[in-house]
Amino acid sequence: MDSRFIRVDGTKLRQLRREQALSQQDVERITGIAQATLSDLEQGKRGARASTLRRLAELLDVKPKELIKEEDEG
Repeated sequence: MDSRFIRVDGTKLRQLRREQALSQQDVERITGIAQATLSDLEQGKRGARASTLRRLAELLDVKPKELIKEEDEG
């Protein structure tokens, strides 16, 4: 993966989003992150830029590092 992108724990991202009863469209409307991008992040198809990770973490009320996939997690 390109070093400018951070591997996101898509399962955790989806779980946190659902816990707050937010749809992907809600996240897009609030953060400006495209629904397609969010879907790809949740499915592990792409990484996130640091700015995207910060916006998601702020919305979900977690620290950005809580959304980062650990290297040994597959």
